Amino acid sequence: MPTKFQLLVFTIIAGLVLIVAIRSGTASIETEGSAHSLPSPTAPQPASTGNDFAAHVEQLKKKLPSNDFSIVVQPPFVVVGDESADAIKEHSERTVKWAVDKLKQDYFTRDPKEILDIWLFKDSASYEQNALALFGSKPTTPYGYFSSTHKALVMNISTGGGTLVHEIVHPFMEANFPTCPAWFNEGMGSLYEQCGEVEGHIHGYPNWRLPGLQNAIKAGAVPTFRKLMSMDSGAFYDDERGTHYAQARYLLYYLQQKGLLVKFYREFHAQQKTDATGYKTLQHILRVRDMKAFQQSWEKYVLTLKT
Repeated sequence: MPTKFQLLVFTIIAGLVLIVAIRSGTASIETEGSAHSLPSPTAPQPASTGNDFAAHVEQLKKKLPSNDFSIVVQPPFVVVGDESADAIKEHSERTVKWAVDKLKQDYFTRDPKEILDIWLFKDSASYEQNALALFGSKPTTPYGYFSSTHKALVMNISTGGGTLVHEIVHPFMEANFPTCPAWFNEGMGSLYEQCGEVEGHIHGYPNWRLPGLQNAIKAGAVPTFRKLMSMDSGAFYDDERGTHYAQARYLLYYLQQKGLLVKFYREFHAQQKTDATGYKTLQHILRVRDMKAFQQSWEKYVLTLKT
């Protein structure tokens, strides 16, 4: 029979082995007859360093269209534009940094994997001319766009900062929720193209997309939410009237106003493998089964809004 001293030594050794096993992520804990493996710690995402940004800026300087451009590092972006140096700095701090901080506060945990450039062109002429010279094609929108291929957000900043915030959403969505459908990606971007701060959080406001959506509702031209949310990218973007963008935006606006948007994002993100469109998650968050009745109620709500 072992002595008390031997039992004490054995207990200490067993405890040390358990600690080592837990730290290595190989231990399991029995709970109500089921074994649940303890997850290994997630490796931190490597962040771009100051040296990375310095090297990136040096390469960027070589392709500036003229000496009129200023560069400001605003992680995870580099902001470059042909307004005054003070104006570019203000955009980088008051719009870019603010939007990044607020979006990460509520939604995103990962930065884009690579350093991205934000090109801010001072007017339409500069935007069209320099976008063509730098990226080989004319812009298809007068406001701005995100090019994953060129790792760049390209803006006509004379149209305002709303489009800039809209486009900032996309690389963060790509880094955090790459499988999200077009309706949600563009709905989120569109929601924050007219935004401010409410109780310390980013908040979308009614904007120019509202009248068109209201007209579509009155004309009975708005698809069901099931149809909207199941559209592939081609079907979603094939919409000259912009109804799909507006419907997605004001669905998310409704969730925001009900205090459900952050919860919806997190649950949709967690359930993406079993709910690729987000439709089931929407029903769960809303606690409704009759989505036809909900859509009728939502449409009445939208018709009461004003810009």
